[in-house]
Amino acid sequence: MHTYLRQIQNTLKTDYSKYKETFATVMTSNVVLIDKITKYIVRHKGKGLRPLLVLLSARLLGNPNESTYLVATIVELLHTATLVHDDVVDNAQVRRSFPSINAIWKNKISVLMGDYLLSKSLIAATQIGNIEIMHILAETAKRLSKGELFQIEKSRKLDIMEEEYYQLISDKTAALIAACCELGSITVSNNSEDRKNLRTYGENLGIAFQIKDDLLDYEGSQSVLGKPVGADLKEKKITLPLIMSFKNAPAKDKKTIIKLLKKGVDRGDIKKIVSFCEEYGGLNSAQDAALHFAQKAKDSIIGYSDGPYLRSAKLFVDYVISRKR
Repeated sequence: MHTYLRQIQNTLKTDYSKYKETFATVMTSNVVLIDKITKYIVRHKGKGLRPLLVLLSARLLGNPNESTYLVATIVELLHTATLVHDDVVDNAQVRRSFPSINAIWKNKISVLMGDYLLSKSLIAATQIGNIEIMHILAETAKRLSKGELFQIEKSRKLDIMEEEYYQLISDKTAALIAACCELGSITVSNNSEDRKNLRTYGENLGIAFQIKDDLLDYEGSQSVLGKPVGADLKEKKITLPLIMSFKNAPAKDKKTIIKLLKKGVDRGDIKKIVSFCEEYGGLNSAQDAALHFAQKAKDSIIGYSDGPYLRSAKLFVDYVISRKR
C-alpha cells in the first residue's frame, strides 16, 4: 500500500471502522447468490478512496455521525455498481488483479448485480431523510452514465478534442469524487461556503485522478495496475496523452496512429503509440495537467485551520499524483 494512503487511513482509523460496520449492515441480504457475489466484491474491493473522502471532508469541518457513515456506504455502493456495469460494457475479464464479476458469473448476473447495488445505494439514501443528499446522488448517477455514453460515442468516432475530454472525465470520474466531498461536508455543516469549497476540492482532485489513471495506462505494468496495460487503447479510448500528442504531431503521423486504433491495436501497436506520445510530448503535457488540477484542489481548502485532517486532505492530493496503480 502507498505510504501516503496508509497515513490517511491511520488518521481516519476509528471513522473508517464505523463506516465498515455500516457497510456490512447495508449489504446484508437473504438471497444466497447475492451474498456470494457480495462476499467476492468485499474480499476484492479496492482501496476505499471514496468513503475515505466522505469521512475526511466531514472531519475537516466537524465530527462525523451516522449520516456520514451511511453516505460513505452509499458512495461506495454507487461506485461498485458502476464498476460492475463497466466491466460488462468493456467485456473486462480482470479487475484489481482478480477475475471480474462478469468473468465468473457472466453478463446477465453482472448487470443485475450492478442494478441491485445501485438500488441499495438509493434505498440507503432515503434512510438519511435529506432531500438535498438524494438530489446530489441522483445527479451524480446521471453524470456517471452520461460520461460513459459519451466515451463510447467518442471511441467510435475517434475524434475527441481536449475540451471534450475534460467534460468526459468531469462526468465519468470527478462527479462522484466531488459528490463524496460535498456530501461529507453536508452531514456535519450547514455552511454553503464549506460545501462549495469541498466540492471544488473533490472536482479538481477527481480530474487529476483520472488524468493520472490515463497516464498509468501508458506507463504502468499489468502486475502493478491489476489490469492490462494499454487497455484504454484496445478499447479505442483516446485520452489526454494522445490528445496532447495529436496537437503537436504532423498530420501524417497522427493519421498513422488513428489507423492503428481503427483496426484494433495489439501489443506491438501499443508500444508504437507510447513512443509516439513520448516523441510529441503527450505524456509530459498530461502530467503537467494533472499537477495543475492537483494544485487547484489544494488551493480550494487553503482557508481551513492546520491539523491532521487538513494535512491528510493535502496528502490525498499528493497520493493521487504519485500513485503507481
